[in-house]
Amino acid sequence: MPDKEANILILCKTYPSPSARYRETSCVAGMNEDGTLIRLFPVPFRLISGDQQFSKWQWISAKIEKSRDDHRPESHKLKVGSIQLGNKVPSEGNWSNRRHYLNQLPVFDSPVDLQKAHEDKGTSLGLVRVHKINDLSLNEHKNKDWTDEERAKLVSMQLSLLDGEQDEIEILEKIPVDFHYHYECFTPSGPVTFKHKIVDWEIGALYRKLVKDHGPNDWKGPFQHKLLEDLPSKDLMFLMGNMHRFPDQWLIISLIYPPKQPQQSLF
Repeated sequence: MPDKEANILILCKTYPSPSARYRETSCVAGMNEDGTLIRLFPVPFRLISGDQQFSKWQWISAKIEKSRDDHRPESHKLKVGSIQLGNKVPSEGNWSNRRHYLNQLPVFDSPVDLQKAHEDKGTSLGLVRVHKINDLSLNEHKNKDWTDEERAKLVSMQLSLLDGEQDEIEILEKIPVDFHYHYECFTPSGPVTFKHKIVDWEIGALYRKLVKDHGPNDWKGPFQHKLLEDLPSKDLMFLMGNMHRFPDQWLIISLIYPPKQPQQSLF
């Protein structure tokens, strides 16, 4: 399919992972001007030049192409060289500007409803409304560093950069912990508890910052405070996406957390 120009508001970047084909990739998700969600994959984000690196809640314009080997309707390939940065949507004013765009998206009451939309329409991205956060699992990996195979993929990226004009970048740091939210959503049969893995880049960056600030033995307390107390005090929503090879398995790819709106008086 031919390229097309698109304006996209970035809502998500997943933490990068080693790739045999692309060396290092992230999944990026956002919304078009018409209020539809879009997935951009693969995106070698750390390799993108500085004047084209975008942030969450920033508009970009770029050429995209419908993915040929990924038939999920939202999935497109990003022409990295065509990226032009646009305005950032600020959080000031109780997130009024950001809410303007969020209000254009359908919000599912639970992952059950999102899965039903996948079965009916092929939907593979969606916002899920969270009723209550119950717990957070921190599952530490047995291997704290990359395997030899994973490191070889990342080193090959470094070697390719040395042949080009781009400055060398540090080898990707592994996040040796899996983060899972345990949470409740409302369903027609009552509250139901779910458990899903968080792959949001912001959460990976938070982990790295807290390990740096507090050390490898004392990061968990402030990390749990952020995810179990701070974020749940807001109108927390999950942007969820399913896996290409396992479409019945869903991941939390971004945390969306507007401040709670004041209750309207009935009188």
